Amino acid sequence: MIEKELINLIFKTFSVERWNDKLRPIPLMQMDKHAHKMMIAYVLGRYEEDHGNEFNWRDIIKGGIYELIRRSVISDIQSPVYREIAKNEKLLTKLNYMIYKEVEDKLPSEFVKNEFERYLLDSTFLHPHSRKILEAAHKYSSYWEFQIVRNANPNGYSISDIEIMMGNDIEKLSDLEGIRRLKKKHNIKNFVDLCGELRYQIRWGHLQRVPQTSVLGHLMMVATLTYFLCLELEDLTDERLYTNFFCAIFHDLPEVVTRDIIKPVKRSVPGMQEEIQKIEKKLAEQEIHPHLRKSWVNEIKFFTQDEFAYKTKKKKFYNYEDFKANLEGETRALDGPLVKAADDFSAFLEAYNSINYGIKSKELESAMKSIAVKYKDVEVSGLKIWKLFEIYNVIN
Repeated sequence: MIEKELINLIFKTFSVERWNDKLRPIPLMQMDKHAHKMMIAYVLGRYEEDHGNEFNWRDIIKGGIYELIRRSVISDIQSPVYREIAKNEKLLTKLNYMIYKEVEDKLPSEFVKNEFERYLLDSTFLHPHSRKILEAAHKYSSYWEFQIVRNANPNGYSISDIEIMMGNDIEKLSDLEGIRRLKKKHNIKNFVDLCGELRYQIRWGHLQRVPQTSVLGHLMMVATLTYFLCLELEDLTDERLYTNFFCAIFHDLPEVVTRDIIKPVKRSVPGMQEEIQKIEKKLAEQEIHPHLRKSWVNEIKFFTQDEFAYKTKKKKFYNYEDFKANLEGETRALDGPLVKAADDFSAFLEAYNSINYGIKSKELESAMKSIAVKYKDVEVSGLKIWKLFEIYNVIN
């Protein structure tokens, strides 16, 4: 199971600022950018899938995860410097090998170590079209951020040059249907824009914390934890990994129209949580689903409605045993409680790290301990989830 050192390395990207040599109206954090990138990768991948183009969803998922880990190590290298390093193949190989040695002992298994090393050092490790989708998602999510920077620095030094360079980078990837549609401002651009706006919503908005975390960044943390938990599952199929990961990355998407309503408010009034779910569903149908291809809407609903249940396309299950017994032949199987465990553990980490940095309150301490107690001796999808909390020693 994922260990504390790797969790800390990944959590660090909540504090890695991007574009920090430019005036920014809001902080632009690496974790937020990476979440947006993976949402865009989903959109690009779905277009490629609809057109019958061959690629591998598992490669897209693990490529996204491994790149996040890589960037957490080289966060001090600015993009212009890295671009120059990347032109020198020998130097880039040495840098990537250094990254691997830095992270090697933090990785949870020999399987992951081998994959991460190959991701860094073997250009054939990912399916070439999967790699292209990831590259395009990276370029477009960076360009999306740049629009914020450009508007704050309309006459700033090198702004025009950066825009031309980034525009050229995206133009080179215009053979992807999704990129063409985003450039022409089809409806899907509105969906991508809505996803990006989740970075403006700060979690635990009624409390001071360090680092502050957005809903968007939180989704990437949940998806990353879900990925590593999924690797522990018996008989993990590519379909099940796809469903669990993208449920994790999209499960809070309705909050782009409802905003983040804190749990005490949801739970304090009888029936409030159920009513909020109805409102979320209605607003999603009005403001999110119209921007998607009709054939994608049911899947987004699957990811965002009743998202913490054990379920398949056909049926919902009330325990893991029944769910596991009915997996054969299913094209979509969701370990919803596992995503929920990753969601709760991410919230736990947000409270724990703030307290560890010295910014604490009774509310944060209470939330941290109550989440840990909730999972005491609990197994989810056959995994001993309590072991995640045990290493933080917050329960006496």
